[in-house]
Amino acid sequence: MIIGVISDTHRNLYFISELQDIFKNCDKIIHLGDNLSDAEELKEYFKCPILNVRGNCDFTRTVPSERIEIIEGKKVFLTHGHEYDVKWHMNALTYKAREVGADIVLFGHTHSSMAECVDNVWYVNPGSPSLPRDGRKTVAIIEIKNGMVQVSIRGIK
Repeated sequence: MIIGVISDTHRNLYFISELQDIFKNCDKIIHLGDNLSDAEELKEYFKCPILNVRGNCDFTRTVPSERIEIIEGKKVFLTHGHEYDVKWHMNALTYKAREVGADIVLFGHTHSSMAECVDNVWYVNPGSPSLPRDGRKTVAIIEIKNGMVQVSIRGIK
């Protein structure tokens, strides 16, 4: 199972041709909010299922702000991250991960990429491919195979 993860696109999909190359083998794509219409537009380019949550710049109640998905036997917690103050610390998100028994936590909001395994829980922020705050335009790829999780952060030009 290969999962493409993207967040904080903010209605800037100029990189879609490069994304098509990076996400071409994905079985699922997850958009972590900040712009829901971008998640809808991704459906025009990719035939795999696209899951999403709303971010702090998405003003609708029809899409949840967080969700839990079981993917290849792994419990994956999806959130934009703003409700957990991820720009300042990881404490609240770590507590939530423990509360729900997550194996993988996917979040955005900071516009800075990171992938770290702490106490057997993967915390993955794909960064932002359009408005990065760490100087790198990025997305993430997660591969789950034989119960093992591999994460890579991929740059966008």
